[in-house]
Amino acid sequence: MSAEPGAACGGQAQPGACLTVPLLEIGGTHVTAALVRVGGGPAQVVATRRAPLDAHGTAEAVVAALLRAGRELGPVGPARWAVALPGPFDYARGIARYHGVGKFEALDGLDLGAALRAGLPSCTDVAFLNDAWAFAYGERAEGAARGHDRVVGITLGTGVGSAFLADGAAVTEGPGVPPQGRVDLLVHDGRPLEDTVSRRALTAAYAGATGRQWDVREIAAAARGGEVAALRVLTDAFGALGRVLGVWVRRFEAGALVIGGSMTGSWDLIGPALTAGLLAGGAQSPRPVRAEHVQEAALVGAAWYVAGPRADAGRGAGPHVDADRGAGSRADTCRSVRGTEDHER
Repeated sequence: MSAEPGAACGGQAQPGACLTVPLLEIGGTHVTAALVRVGGGPAQVVATRRAPLDAHGTAEAVVAALLRAGRELGPVGPARWAVALPGPFDYARGIARYHGVGKFEALDGLDLGAALRAGLPSCTDVAFLNDAWAFAYGERAEGAARGHDRVVGITLGTGVGSAFLADGAAVTEGPGVPPQGRVDLLVHDGRPLEDTVSRRALTAAYAGATGRQWDVREIAAAARGGEVAALRVLTDAFGALGRVLGVWVRRFEAGALVIGGSMTGSWDLIGPALTAGLLAGGAQSPRPVRAEHVQEAALVGAAWYVAGPRADAGRGAGPHVDADRGAGSRADTCRSVRGTEDHER
């Protein structure tokens, strides 16, 4: 089976074939619709559409924005769509569980799967997965975690996303991972971690120190300019993340620790603080590295998730969830991501 740019095929790719997967990647401030071709060679992002998304909007407004982004991809043949989005979410049933988390609360209890199946173009089914899992799958396939069997992926955006991969499987239970494999459920100084490390936490800490309501990008710019308060806010937050994360990186025996998400645009400030925190938390290695494909990794990972375990002959199983150690392996034909800037329309 093969697919041309803009075309999509349902079901799983057969050995040696390629499949173009339609998908949505949903963040706290944006939604990206994409067509990603996997199998038979390197993954290719053949089309993308990115649009703003208000995580505090009504359920009707959020769903309408998701459907609009999907439809703007143009004609799509009958296909199973991949949808990568943050938790808490019932990924098996497609039900939103956003209660008391400061984002998408209007969706709480909504059968998002039913809404998307009814409204996305030629949608035969929807496969949901955590956006941090998708990111880690993509970076392990052809990014900064290439060649590593045990990978921790962290995404920094509206909140903190996490994935613990063992042999290509997302591990969600066991002594080597936090509850549900979620770093955001951990605590720091007796409070939820995201009260210290998140977009809202950083802006609140900076406002408390200066009286100015600035976003993270502005805080980072001030820190680069030598403002002590801005630098202290970032150093304290990401040092705390490192100290909390360090024990789990060590317990999991990770071979790679890859950081993605919108905040990595300030890696020159985040990286040193995070590294120092990890060392303080007992994780001597691996050193954290910025994702090679910040924008595309989650798209490629989500596409492989839908493509299934035999998207390319002899290349191993596709990513899946393992509630113990994780015995599967990812399909590793993806070796380079074609940048979306060359394929947007």
